[in-house]
Amino acid sequence: MARFILNETSYFGYGCRKELISEIKGRSINHVFVITDKDLVKFGVADKVLKMLDEASITYEMTSDVKANPTIQNVLDALKLFKNSKAELIVAIGGGSVMDTAKAVGIIAKNPEFKDVRSLEGVAPTKQKSVPVIALPTTAGTAAEVTINYVITDEKNGKKMVCVDPHDIPVVAIVDAELMETMPKSLTAATGMDALTHAIEGYITPGAWEMSDMVELKAIEIIRKNLKQAYDNGKDKVARENMALGQYIAGMGFSNVGLGIVHSMAHPLGARFDTPHGIANAIILPTVMKYNMESASLPKYRKIAEAMGGNTNGLSDQEAGELACKLVKELSLSVGIPNTLSEIGIPEEAIDMLANDAFNDVCTGGNPRPTSVEDIKKLYKSLM
Repeated sequence: MARFILNETSYFGYGCRKELISEIKGRSINHVFVITDKDLVKFGVADKVLKMLDEASITYEMTSDVKANPTIQNVLDALKLFKNSKAELIVAIGGGSVMDTAKAVGIIAKNPEFKDVRSLEGVAPTKQKSVPVIALPTTAGTAAEVTINYVITDEKNGKKMVCVDPHDIPVVAIVDAELMETMPKSLTAATGMDALTHAIEGYITPGAWEMSDMVELKAIEIIRKNLKQAYDNGKDKVARENMALGQYIAGMGFSNVGLGIVHSMAHPLGARFDTPHGIANAIILPTVMKYNMESASLPKYRKIAEAMGGNTNGLSDQEAGELACKLVKELSLSVGIPNTLSEIGIPEEAIDMLANDAFNDVCTGGNPRPTSVEDIKKLYKSLM
């Protein structure tokens, strides 16, 4: 049996955020709770949405205290504010961190038996759908607006908790690339490579099937064609809009079939060293792709190489797979991603701890090649 879960409604295109008002009023709601972050407030991105609420006489209360790797405390603080607001709907304006926080708040508000947050890790048996969340992504990477996943950092135990729950998916996704124009180049690169990682891992995981394959391959192609252009020229509307679409399509797939050890290895880097998630994924991805060639479908690697713009005529499946890894690495370097973990300050003495954390990550079970703590240690060492 296969299952495919998507939002009730999604909007795409420059300026489509205007649909937020009709979606709120169509639910007979006039007071909402907004979750965003301080940088989006500082640089006026949140205002592009908040002004619409003001003009439509929709009142709101807001928190912008969300960290880049949101913590249990972030969730608890936002939950308290949400409850006090008496709002019936959450508007999430931001990247994955904001949307993940909104998902956790929405789930706990309707399922208070999970109020300790830690009990949400893994596949949580919640019974009630989240408070309605309308998600307006401001980055082109996590696709949290279309996934049933969210990630919260447990600072006390030094780990990222991957939470999987069909009840948490936003009811509406409003994917307006105009909200992404102010992303700095480094964030464009990191989120874009995060999206590429989602597409590739979702394509080769054992849970993949025809529908997920279709969207993941298309996502790889779209991201490959547009990431460098969006990185070079953040005002390029075509590239921005295509990246917004590509990352969403990647999310459609991986949300329903899972990920692998690229994410397992990236999560403890974020939890232990606050490494930006997309950068961690980008550094790890080509190496793990090579590692997985032993067990993953080599014909699929050929298709990855072709979606990455490679010419596989005359190549064996093994050679085509190696080309796929090479092209992914070249794209990563072309958008300024560091080459090694040591370049971003990861000490070699942390490898044992990181490998244990990665092995126990919920994404490890979705890897096409069975792995061990020792295998993961070797991979981390090769990336130093």
